[in-house]
Amino acid sequence: MLRRHRSALPALLVTGLYGAALMVAVVVALISGDLGPLWWLTLFATTTEGVAATGQNLLLLVLAGLSWAWGIWQILRGPLAGPPPQQDRNTLRLRVALYVATAATWLLHVTASIWADATVIDSAAMWVVVLLFMRVLGGDRPYMRGAGVLGYGGFTVIGVLDLVGWPVPDVAESICGLAGLVWTVLVLRAQGYDDRWETATVAYGITALVAPIFLVLAALPFLGEGRAVEALGVVSSVLIMIWLARSAHDLAAPRHQPAAQTTSGA
Repeated sequence: MLRRHRSALPALLVTGLYGAALMVAVVVALISGDLGPLWWLTLFATTTEGVAATGQNLLLLVLAGLSWAWGIWQILRGPLAGPPPQQDRNTLRLRVALYVATAATWLLHVTASIWADATVIDSAAMWVVVLLFMRVLGGDRPYMRGAGVLGYGGFTVIGVLDLVGWPVPDVAESICGLAGLVWTVLVLRAQGYDDRWETATVAYGITALVAPIFLVLAALPFLGEGRAVEALGVVSSVLIMIWLARSAHDLAAPRHQPAAQTTSGA
């Protein structure tokens, strides 16, 4: 396993350290009833007032922690080991943009409650991904380009206007959200037909697309005060980050070249 990916050992070490810290936080919560360490490790925030260390809350927070652990491993392990294929400038730029978007999504999740600028950074990073994806995929894809620019470009503009105090109608956010959804569907469809991306990568993207629906349904029994329902949102964020990072990893994975054919003479 450690030889299969280029950065598997560092990824395993970081994942192991996080997992160990998670276990300690769970033990602290079980012994003392203090959710503070576990809450910070999984939601990166101080404990919400009135939330007790019940079995349901522990289960939700542990689920969030396991999601982070799996995401750390998937993201940090890097591409498959072996000589990378020759890459053009647009492909290299897309890989960098995908990694930046992965980091921006993480930053948005861990600082959204205290730093509004993270939303603008995340949207702007995805806007760049949209533009570079078009160049790497090639072909004339006006619907994909239009949906991506409207979605993430629109969210970037809305975020900037919000920072300067200019109100934006809710319908604008809804339109941008729908456009971003359409872009994601079209990109996943394109990835599915492109052998540069693994089937598992596309599967993570599809799961990230539909997960919010099931997570909302799963959250219904946990709504109300004293519940750590925020932990379910971690699952969706981690899936998005895994899809972005794996999309970048796959572009640098070694290509399986067909065996050279030989001709026999008389």
